[in-house]
Amino acid sequence: MTLRDVVRRVVQQNPDVTLALLGEEGARHGVQIAKDPFMPRLTLGSGLAYSNGFPMSIEGSAPSVLQAHAAQFLFNRQQNYAIAQAKETARGAAFDVSQKREEAAYRAASLYLDAERAARVVDVARKDAESLATVLASIQAQVKEGRALPLAEKQAALQLARARQTIDSLEGEQIAAETSLAIAAGFTAEDRVRPAAEQRAPAAMPESEAHALQSAMDSNKELRKLQSQIAAKGLEKRGEQAARLPRIDLVAQYGLFAKFNHYEDYFRTFQRHNGQIGMSVQVPLFSGPGVKAQMSQTETEAANLRVQLTSARNQLSADVQQAFRDVKKAEIAAEVARLDLDVAREQLSVNLAQMQEGRLTLRQVEEARVQENAKWIAFYDAEYATEKARWSVLRLTGDLVPAIEALP
Repeated sequence: MTLRDVVRRVVQQNPDVTLALLGEEGARHGVQIAKDPFMPRLTLGSGLAYSNGFPMSIEGSAPSVLQAHAAQFLFNRQQNYAIAQAKETARGAAFDVSQKREEAAYRAASLYLDAERAARVVDVARKDAESLATVLASIQAQVKEGRALPLAEKQAALQLARARQTIDSLEGEQIAAETSLAIAAGFTAEDRVRPAAEQRAPAAMPESEAHALQSAMDSNKELRKLQSQIAAKGLEKRGEQAARLPRIDLVAQYGLFAKFNHYEDYFRTFQRHNGQIGMSVQVPLFSGPGVKAQMSQTETEAANLRVQLTSARNQLSADVQQAFRDVKKAEIAAEVARLDLDVAREQLSVNLAQMQEGRLTLRQVEEARVQENAKWIAFYDAEYATEKARWSVLRLTGDLVPAIEALP
């Protein structure tokens, strides 16, 4: 799979993203629940009962063949703030989904680079083993001809055994990296995802560190989620203050009465169909100290969130600065590794020319090839460190997923 394909799959099927999506869905349902009291609620039932003597009430209503009750909030500022708070909570849940997607994408990109690096290093290690096997064969021939000591043969055999041991260890690392990548992509632990052979252009970096910091402050999902939580706490506090305001409810009731309840014996008139509609007005006169305590508790929680927001901003600023330093450091290391590799490759070319002239042995050439392979590994490590450092900057600025999506 290509890096783009892996990231696309991860942001859709990662368990953390799925859980965040479920949380967002629950928050959206919370908005509907908060709005529900402002919608008419109709209850239909029966208080059917036989009356002996005066018809007494059953659960607050007179005995009736059919009963219907309707209720609806008309004015309730506390519930209005509860709706606004639920909407803000849903908005914060959406930020959480975006944050989980970015985190999952960065982990997937890191695992992809690890798997890609492991595969390349294994190939280089196998070439090392082939070169050392050639060296061993050359020394064995020299030993038979009496031109080399048996000790040299044992030393060459030891180096070859170590190289094969390294291959076995690196193959285990490759399997582990590809398995981890498969699990992150939503496959089972028995599957393995191998990075496809592709040439990726370097990720586009922000114009400057200051520009990156501003982008990070504007788009960072953790900061926006904390801001949303602070706003939700503000609405919660205003809702608690609104508990002291009057509330008005719409109420309506209908009852179908029967003669066997003896209404005509105790009331001057009797009719089967009875109903009423009106408004229920409630004015709180004394709410007790609990409301003030709830407001204080909410303000304390909001203050805690503001401290977290300040800390998160400072940490984000430090992370962006460190990420830029890491990129610069990795780029310098990559340039050194490239020059070192160029020297090793040029030296190998010189050795090959000298061997053709009879001035060097095959053993010396193969040993130079082993040194070149070591430089290749260092070059790969430097390349991957640079790419990962660039992805880290883009993760902080919120541009990681779009940058990967833009890959060919």
